[in-house]
Amino acid sequence: MGPTERSYIIGNGIRLTRQIPRLGRFNQRHPHIEVRVEATSAVMDLRRDRIDAALRHGLGVYPNLHVTQLIAPVLVPVTRPAFMAAIPPLMEPQDCLNFALLHDSDRTDWALWLAAHGVAKDLRAERGTAFEDDCLLIRAAEAGQGLALVAQEYAREEIAAGCLVQVLDKPWPARFAYYVVTRPDAMQRDEVKAFVERVMEQAQGSI
Repeated sequence: MGPTERSYIIGNGIRLTRQIPRLGRFNQRHPHIEVRVEATSAVMDLRRDRIDAALRHGLGVYPNLHVTQLIAPVLVPVTRPAFMAAIPPLMEPQDCLNFALLHDSDRTDWALWLAAHGVAKDLRAERGTAFEDDCLLIRAAEAGQGLALVAQEYAREEIAAGCLVQVLDKPWPARFAYYVVTRPDAMQRDEVKAFVERVMEQAQGSI
């Protein structure tokens, strides 16, 4: 066997948090490939920083990179069961505006979700605590800090465990999706292709 090959992947937030336990299976399948993982909210320059692959959340427009869509999440409103029990029943999407809203760093999802369900523009949709990391957003909802709009795939385990409850059956496909991007030259290497293929396999069950 030759020297250890290196594959460097970078991503942010819950995308990597959910994926990390599955890296062990990749390591077992490809013990000669060394994977370095770094989580950051910064958008890195793959060429300048010598990064082989990245997980990105956006519109999929990444010039001069090889781009593969992983999942397009569906957003649902959730909160802690005790929080839900302490407030009047939520009957319509606009009812959410009467309570603390928890946001991702962009502060756009609530406004877009409400608009998609016919609610007129309201400044309350932009108020509330924002979190840089999706995992922190879910933890805040679990702690009863308010209502969070999160990807259904990411809250599935918490809802099944009773830590979160979906407050309305009003799913909405988010405008942004998750992508794995690589430098075109990196995709010529077997170890990078193997890693990307594994990420794509896992995306079928949502990353």
